[in-house]
Amino acid sequence: MIVPATADTDLTAITENLSRVRERVAAATQRAGRPVGSVTLVAVSKTHPAAAIAGALGCGQMQFGENRVQEAAAKFPALRERHPSLVLHIIGGLQTNKARDAVRLADVIETLDRPRLAAAIADAMVSENRRPSLLVQVNVGDEPQKSGIPTDEADDFIQACQARFGTSLAGLMCIPPAVGDPAPHFAWLAERAARHRLAIVSMGMSGDFETAIAQGATHVRVGSAIFGHRSLA
Repeated sequence: MIVPATADTDLTAITENLSRVRERVAAATQRAGRPVGSVTLVAVSKTHPAAAIAGALGCGQMQFGENRVQEAAAKFPALRERHPSLVLHIIGGLQTNKARDAVRLADVIETLDRPRLAAAIADAMVSENRRPSLLVQVNVGDEPQKSGIPTDEADDFIQACQARFGTSLAGLMCIPPAVGDPAPHFAWLAERAARHRLAIVSMGMSGDFETAIAQGATHVRVGSAIFGHRSLA
């Protein structure tokens, strides 16, 4: 059960929710026959205030995901000053004109999904002298309304990104179709990551992260189960 977190930021609710999610991640990891601690929890804080993130940081949560670069820029520099070990993931679709801001701000960019964005990120890495880790986002359901490289183009794109970025290309990410069993999509992504010798497999959200762990997720992105339901902003 998710304890609702109000707009006023109920830090007790966030603490309780985070504890429950951690327990569920640990249990799912054990069921999968994997070492406890081998799955990284990324707390998705988009649309939630800096005070909510600070509450999670107070519980030892260090990895966070934001959709919008502009929103992340408003919240995280001050938080990072107080918590240098904080790790910020950009998990939303990224416009090429925001690539430089993302490279400057983020530790991980999870939504590399097209050649033009790859070129923009490569240029930004040079201009900013900074190399965040990168994940290729794959549109595992080949849904026309979703971001991500199509599955039939994924292998060539992954190889091109490995050639361009070297070890900065660290893994793969996906968001499966909302309808139907996500397990086959998760299994596909984990197999592709193994095929290309990529260590990170970012998949699974509040409603399906246990299934993702069973299929090989190394990182799960959980928002509402920690922070409560988001506003529509």
